[in-house]
Amino acid sequence: MQPFDGLSEQHIEKIVKARKRVIEAIGKNMDLYGVTQSVGHLYGMLFFSEKPMTLDEMGKEMEMSKTSMSTGVRMLLDLKMVHKVWEKGARKDLYEVEPDWHQTFTDYFGIEWRKAVEANVIALKRSAQELRLLQQTEEGNEKLNELLSRDLDKIEGALSYYDWLDRLIDTLDSGKIYELVPKEKP
Repeated sequence: MQPFDGLSEQHIEKIVKARKRVIEAIGKNMDLYGVTQSVGHLYGMLFFSEKPMTLDEMGKEMEMSKTSMSTGVRMLLDLKMVHKVWEKGARKDLYEVEPDWHQTFTDYFGIEWRKAVEANVIALKRSAQELRLLQQTEEGNEKLNELLSRDLDKIEGALSYYDWLDRLIDTLDSGKIYELVPKEKP
């Protein structure tokens, strides 16, 4: 049975219009996750799908090539926004949207923020070490040491921020964030 079976054309039009609006909004905002608008549209289409879909079905629905669908789905799989599912008798891979958007958010931003924290902390610590070494070798140069002290204070402030961000990521990863900001039932 198709999802629109038994519905009037007027009802179908309204549902399709509402879905298209949501899909378009999702597509426009998927750059937040580092993906293109067309991959966002693919995600939106899968979001409203009544059942898991194959790459061929997605391509037909979106009027795009199977290769484009494969690339888009792979991107969504990497982001943990889509899952491969098993269905008895199915000979092709099937995909469906991860229904928990909270989990999608925490997975994606936890991974991305942690990468940024690690890279920036390494750069900040290396720079602080070099500036402290320069400070030690040029103890008598007041103007230089004043400048180095200001820079080191700024670096320490940034390291403090990244320590906080690391703890925020831990709160996301552990799920404790939901004790602080509870999920609301739909």
